[in-house]
Amino acid sequence: MASILDILNTQPGENLIKKAHKETNESKDDITSALVMGMPLILGALKNNSEKEKGAQALDKALTNEKHNGDLLENLQNSETGKITGEGEKIIGHVLGGQKDIIEETLSKTLGMSKNSISTILKLAAPVIMSLLGSQKRKDGVKANSLSGLIESLMGASSAHDSSLINSLIDKNNDGNIIDDVTGMVLGGGKKGKEGGSILGGFTGGK
Repeated sequence: MASILDILNTQPGENLIKKAHKETNESKDDITSALVMGMPLILGALKNNSEKEKGAQALDKALTNEKHNGDLLENLQNSETGKITGEGEKIIGHVLGGQKDIIEETLSKTLGMSKNSISTILKLAAPVIMSLLGSQKRKDGVKANSLSGLIESLMGASSAHDSSLINSLIDKNNDGNIIDDVTGMVLGGGKKGKEGGSILGGFTGGK
């Protein structure tokens, strides 16, 4: 299964970027950067939730809903933006919980974009991620206790980097250096002792 970021090179990904551009008036390059950072974060938060039995059951129930059957991927261009962001707001609120504001602020400062733009981009991206998961769940017959593995596969070859970014933002060790950590991991450098380059560098070929 391809990485979540591979969708940005597909027609649904292009449609997602176009919608975000229309809603935020941010450049398509900046929106792509926000998605490169934001989509793995949402996916990683879903993975964290799915590793607990109650969270896995709740996610399984949500993905079973027909609104997450994958149709959005095919109909994104013609889907009503307000409905997508409305659904996205519910998903983001549930998945990120109390970390929502700090994550949005961190991405805003890291990318030099307004917090409102970041919020809109995440709300557009969340239903797309759920549609991808829902589609793959149906295709492979994935049960609740295997959702964590499904999500991990969607994180693709960059999962080690994505997990590092997620762990910093989802408050694993509460060291108070979230913004510095994220800036380093996403734009290059990272915390001392961490291996690997930047997430953006990996996606753009190091440019």
